[in-house]
Amino acid sequence: MASKREQVLAAVFAALQTVPGATVRRNEALPQVVPAGGLIIMRDGTPGEPDVTLNPRSEYYSHAIDVEAFAHDNDSGALDDLLRSIDAALSADDSFGGLVEYLAIADVEVDAFAGDGAAPMLAARINVIVEYQTSRALA
Repeated sequence: MASKREQVLAAVFAALQTVPGATVRRNEALPQVVPAGGLIIMRDGTPGEPDVTLNPRSEYYSHAIDVEAFAHDNDSGALDDLLRSIDAALSADDSFGGLVEYLAIADVEVDAFAGDGAAPMLAARINVIVEYQTSRALA
């Protein structure tokens, strides 16, 4: 069975895969080309230092996950549509069936981006915070 951390990451990734028309990847290199429906790359991020309680021992994580969204043809309207679709996908079940206790989109940073040898593209970095509890860090 997968660790709680991996279960949470897999649930967020599965939710992102429901964004209509977008290509969704996990922990991949920056793109050279953006597909017509947009591209979403989820980066696992870091769970940070847990708050620990005793008796019974449990660790409460506030895990920061980076979600990068890329619009096709440097189109700000397409990026906005993609961001709204990401929000809808993540908020459809913000507890992911009880896996997480809290989900928030902490901030969104939009910028023009140019990869090595690639045409400029419009991109957004979304900081998604999921909070969950587990008995041990690797459990």
